[in-house]
Amino acid sequence: MIYEGKAVSVKALEDGIVELCFDLQGESVNKFNRLTLDDLGAAAEKLGADKSIKGMIVTSAKDVFIVGADITEFTDLFKAPEAELAGWALRANKVFCAIEDLPFPTVTAINGIALGGGLEMCLSTDYRVMSTKAQVGLPEVKLGIFPGFGGTVRMSRIIGVDNAVEWIAAGGQHKPEKAIKDGVVDAVVAPELLKDAAVALVKQCIDGKLDYKARRQEKLDPLKLPPMENMMAFQTCTAAVMGQAGRNYPAPVAAVQVMQQHAAMKRDQALEVEAKGFAKVAKTSVATAMVGLFLNDQAVKKISGKWEKQSKPVKQAAVLGAGIMGGGIAFQSASKGTPIIMKDIRDEALDLGMAEATKLLARRVEKKKMKPADMGKTLSAIRPTLNFGDFGNVDIVVEAVVENEKIKQSVLAETEALVKEDTILASNTSTISITRLATALKRPENFVGMHFFNPVHMMPLVEVIRGEKSSDAAVAATVAYAKKMGKTPIVVNDCPGFLVNRVLFPYFGGFGMLLRDGADFQKVDKVMEKFGWPMGPAYLMDVVGIDTGVHAAKVMAEGFPERMQYDYKDASEVMYENKRYGQKNGVGFYKYSKDAKGKPKKEADPATYELIKPVVSASRDFEDQEIIDRLMIPMCLEIVRCVEEGIVSTVAEADMALIMGIGFPPFRGGALRYIDAIGVQKFVEACDKYKALGALYQPTEKLREKAAKGESFYG
Repeated sequence: MIYEGKAVSVKALEDGIVELCFDLQGESVNKFNRLTLDDLGAAAEKLGADKSIKGMIVTSAKDVFIVGADITEFTDLFKAPEAELAGWALRANKVFCAIEDLPFPTVTAINGIALGGGLEMCLSTDYRVMSTKAQVGLPEVKLGIFPGFGGTVRMSRIIGVDNAVEWIAAGGQHKPEKAIKDGVVDAVVAPELLKDAAVALVKQCIDGKLDYKARRQEKLDPLKLPPMENMMAFQTCTAAVMGQAGRNYPAPVAAVQVMQQHAAMKRDQALEVEAKGFAKVAKTSVATAMVGLFLNDQAVKKISGKWEKQSKPVKQAAVLGAGIMGGGIAFQSASKGTPIIMKDIRDEALDLGMAEATKLLARRVEKKKMKPADMGKTLSAIRPTLNFGDFGNVDIVVEAVVENEKIKQSVLAETEALVKEDTILASNTSTISITRLATALKRPENFVGMHFFNPVHMMPLVEVIRGEKSSDAAVAATVAYAKKMGKTPIVVNDCPGFLVNRVLFPYFGGFGMLLRDGADFQKVDKVMEKFGWPMGPAYLMDVVGIDTGVHAAKVMAEGFPERMQYDYKDASEVMYENKRYGQKNGVGFYKYSKDAKGKPKKEADPATYELIKPVVSASRDFEDQEIIDRLMIPMCLEIVRCVEEGIVSTVAEADMALIMGIGFPPFRGGALRYIDAIGVQKFVEACDKYKALGALYQPTEKLREKAAKGESFYG
């Protein structure tokens, strides 16, 4: 053994060729943490000093190559001053350069996933061979940063400006076909041939059949583009990237600008430019939020994984109520491998449900994400029926009938009498108390809420609601089923609106008060869309359905009268009384027509202003920040209450639920991360500024204590 560390080892193979192998002890995957970088640096020093070595292959002992940098270290790293952060990146690059400058040819054998720093390591060797099962990419922009281990420098010199911009600014994860087409790798072989292919490539270099020194020199030199052509290429790329990324995500554009800055420089100088640019973007609030988002996502997966381990497998499912929602649930279940019975009391509802599933599957076939034969197989896994005949073998039943408490109780009680003793019953209700619904059942311990968001196939979140008598076994089975459906389940305790809707309606309450006080709903929508929401509150009400919203608002007012019962008539009630339900019937706050693709297109409707005139004050022009505060403060305070009351167990789950359930701006990291970004003390001061507006703007005592102590939600 030439070198043996806790993450990297080097051993002799044959004919002067050695193997550097990544195998991080105590971890299921390889990643670039401090230990791995230190090991790699020490190994490079030994390799450079050994005159007997003629060539080297780089491998992984794990199923993946290297998943990237250790994101868990980023939180502390990114707190450092900009200069210190740039120095960290340069120290890592010194290690990569030591590998790149070894006095013999080097070839990486990419056996599995090589992302971020993992791919940057591969780029530091002379050649790259990739398994047909591997995937590679530079996804750093999805963390609000860009490659800082030489990725912008080496990638642009290996594959050219246009391709490098695509790989770095889009942050994709690519299969072998794309990697070899763009020149990121030099060969693709079957997994069992990978190591031999890498050794063979090294031997060709040793024998002089391949000029590895010329290949290496391309990475050491400036880009070989005339200055004018260089400038035009980067200007075109910058404009395209800016158009796709938008103003709220600075990393992709910053990456292109850094590549342009170092294009005319040699490697070491270029790496300094990259390091400074990396440090600058890493210090942005967007990077903090996006890294936090990644860590929150990992935390949520870990929590749901613990539930999953306690569960019995769900082999057969059923959904009560067809239509759009039932059809969406059936599609999702069948497409992810769990056969499902779809029951309704009307043939036309079953036809609608099957049509919905067929439409979604046909769309996948059109986009070449599914083969026609697989579409037929998936459809055959959905069994429409008018009776309970086959319910005796069902493991879980999802009730998705009309949002009416008595009807749901009746349907659930009827179903309970026809299923196995341990069958889980789950209600896809958005507002009705799970504890109350359970009073109609003989086995309430087998009953939970399973709240899907519409459209089912697109929205990643499922709220699993635990009623007062719901058992751990019922919760675990429902979590496992949701995960099997490709969803992210978050367990919440029962309360009006559960988590997401409970938090959304104070936001709508703030909007209602703004309109009452004379704000223009179109301006409010524009301000909140600029803030980062996919749509403003008026547009969102139209999409959700104003009739649905008015019904849910009554439930919330009953549940939280001190905050959500208002002493004025809301503009949405006026819309409802005038049968303006939003997109579903073509008119709400806005009116809707079909665009060329048949999708609803929003248009301003002067009639809206006339209709709401009796319930609003004279028109007043609000500052953007006041609009933001008056909508965001009620939402943020409600999520704080949910955490304090134990409705949701962790701040990570709370923030992820809002991002996945209602499209909270990801670059802000969630409502609690947003409070932290403002500062808890400053947030409380902002609340007090609007205290005359009532209880929706009143901070909790615990939040005031947190502010006084200088604490934050994420520490």
